[in-house]
Amino acid sequence: MRDTTGIRSLTPHGHVGFDTFPDQLVKKSLQQGFTFNILCIGETGLGKSTLINSLFNTNFDGTQTSHALPGVRLRSNIFELQEKNVKLKLTLVETVGYGDQINKEDSFKTIVDYIDTQFESYLQEELKVQRSLSAFHDTRIHACLYLICPTGHGLKSIDLLCMKKLDNKVNIIPVIAKSDVISKAELQHFKIKVMSELVANGIQIYQFPTDDENVAELNANMNKQVPFAVVGSTDTIKFGNKMIRARQYTWGIVQVENENHCDFVKLREMLLRTNMEDLREQTHSCHYQLYRRLRLEQMGFSDLGADNKPVPFHENYEKKRQEQLELLQQREEEMRQSFVFRVKEKESELKEAEKSLLTKYENMNKQLEQEKHKIEDQNKKLEEEMNDFNKKKEVFLHAQNQPQSHGLTLGWGKKK
Repeated sequence: MRDTTGIRSLTPHGHVGFDTFPDQLVKKSLQQGFTFNILCIGETGLGKSTLINSLFNTNFDGTQTSHALPGVRLRSNIFELQEKNVKLKLTLVETVGYGDQINKEDSFKTIVDYIDTQFESYLQEELKVQRSLSAFHDTRIHACLYLICPTGHGLKSIDLLCMKKLDNKVNIIPVIAKSDVISKAELQHFKIKVMSELVANGIQIYQFPTDDENVAELNANMNKQVPFAVVGSTDTIKFGNKMIRARQYTWGIVQVENENHCDFVKLREMLLRTNMEDLREQTHSCHYQLYRRLRLEQMGFSDLGADNKPVPFHENYEKKRQEQLELLQQREEEMRQSFVFRVKEKESELKEAEKSLLTKYENMNKQLEQEKHKIEDQNKKLEEEMNDFNKKKEVFLHAQNQPQSHGLTLGWGKKK
């Protein structure tokens, strides 16, 4: 028998053994362990840590944060869990200070940058000559639990803006946190309001897959339950003859794992027990591949040439390398010309400065010569005045001495 692709279908006449291939994969996977990364986004005080603790039935160490942080940041922790013989490396990433700022315009930027950084880290490992993806710790976000404040009036602007920026980067699962603060009727109306706003704004959230007939009906039903209205609690209360996780109020208790009280069990079933592998697959085949394609196109790589025919990678690489070399040579030539121009410009400036200094030097010499001649003339004039003064002084002294000598002579004559 031959299909349209030319592949013949054959049936072995006896047992060969390749039917054990799934068992081999299971054994290898159990040895390597699994990774799962969850991003929990929500305003401070919505119970992100409590919800995560409830989902995995443990107590992850976490510190409370204040509402006075200047910006949004992310807190990441890695844990190793084991259930029976299955090992899970779990990465939990929580927002800190989300929605606490007055200006919430860029609240999503830190989250987007973090997701892109994890994609880029995986891409760099994938592009290495000697890569080891099996041993590489994959930190790409597989599921994003977006906690919605139970206002009962619809989504906030920050919710719509953030989810719009993230819907092509991560699998978004909207969750109404602390759903026990509003009545069931209000909760049902709130769910419809949230979904209508998501559709109206073109936000794509994660849809549980319905292509597997084993879980198609369950997932189709759960898609109608989104967003999940949950209540988280790590406290245990004695109810009847058993201990249950619940929240205690004066009017009664809210059981976390009671589907009549909240959707916590549905969320855990869909997130961990039924669709964990699909979340991982969607992250790799959809969100990461989109990021990878955009990054390679940004680098100049393409599968098709100018004539829309496939281009081998090495030709594409060589073409891009040649373009980069030409660009480098062009920039080198531009830098050389710029350097030569700046040198000539500097030489011209130095010549002008030298010329200016020479002019100033000549002017100063002329001024000095003039001052010198002026001082010499003044000295000459002073010497002439000194000579005239000395002559007058001699004449005066001579004239003053003449009468005195004549008077003495006359006086002596009378005495005789």
